[in-house]
Amino acid sequence: MIVEYLRYTVPENAAKDFEKAAAGHEFERAPGRYLVKAKAPFAGIEGFTPDGEPERYETTTPTLYEWAGGHEALVKLLTIFYGHVLEDPLLEPVFRGMDPDHPKHVAVWLGEVFGGPAGYSASRGGHAHMVGRHLGRGITEPQRRRWVSLLLDAADEAGLPGDPEFRAAFAGYLEWGSRLAVVFSAPGAEPDLHEPVPRWDWPMPPWQPPAS
Repeated sequence: MIVEYLRYTVPENAAKDFEKAAAGHEFERAPGRYLVKAKAPFAGIEGFTPDGEPERYETTTPTLYEWAGGHEALVKLLTIFYGHVLEDPLLEPVFRGMDPDHPKHVAVWLGEVFGGPAGYSASRGGHAHMVGRHLGRGITEPQRRRWVSLLLDAADEAGLPGDPEFRAAFAGYLEWGSRLAVVFSAPGAEPDLHEPVPRWDWPMPPWQPPAS
């Protein structure tokens, strides 16, 4: 007899989708155990024999884009964020007169960076366009720090996953990207416009709680 313990790691904002998917979940019987057919972001299935030997059936680690909740979650994040930006005395002058669709465009960029569809490269001009939007703006360090701070606050307000691994990756990209923006926006800067859109990934896989 083999006792199975099945564990799914499900982002909080995807719980309802998981419940719907589980209603028609597909199981495949194999000698002495069940194999479960699952797709990301519902990854992480483990089985244990009576002797305590673990068996792991690997599934694809979700991308940061999937874990965040996909395009809609990023649009919500950026809509909240830029609403606060336009009310901020330090950042409003930088973004004054921005396109009303700017949050949606940045959501497409961030989605591609986080492993989602390459929509920004396909329709918005890719890395060259994003860098071009910063040339000559002379972004200051105080402005950069405020930008990062407001975006981290917006992530809480938008309900993005709060697990340490996701937030470490998210904050890491904001620090890296915003510091490059300062460099690219400096007078006389000549960044390479032919680089691809960067891809950002987990610093480590999502943390798994210990089995109870």
